[in-house]
Amino acid sequence: MTSRENSKDQISAEQKISEMLQQSKILEAYMNDILTKESTVTRLITEAHLASEAIRELSSTNQEESLVPIGIGVYLKVTVPQVRNLLVNVGSGVNIEKSKENAKNYIELKIKEFDLALKQLQSQKEQIAIRMNQLQNEVNSEMQKSQRAQNS
Repeated sequence: MTSRENSKDQISAEQKISEMLQQSKILEAYMNDILTKESTVTRLITEAHLASEAIRELSSTNQEESLVPIGIGVYLKVTVPQVRNLLVNVGSGVNIEKSKENAKNYIELKIKEFDLALKQLQSQKEQIAIRMNQLQNEVNSEMQKSQRAQNS
């Protein structure tokens, strides 16, 4: 093999490695995006479970004292009247009055949607991890080939 052919092969291998590293960076950014979304969905699931539990605890027969968070660990002591209906935000700033039972059902439906979204994100994360691992193996293989060619 002439030095000219060897040089062309070396450049081709470097280009391949560079392209694979670029793909890896894109996948890493995508993975970070999925991790952020996964964290958000997990937080929403926790919040929905807390809301569902709070609705179950609301008395429908008499007033109760409660603490309402107003931010950074500060609470306001309030008297909660008898609760029959709740306002539920259904998106785009639209609130609908629902009975306690309907509000609880709405929350349970949202939890199922969030669980499904979380499973989809986890599946995507696994697929990306597999592809990133494949790319890493390909890069390692190309680098070994390149080193062998240089040593020849």
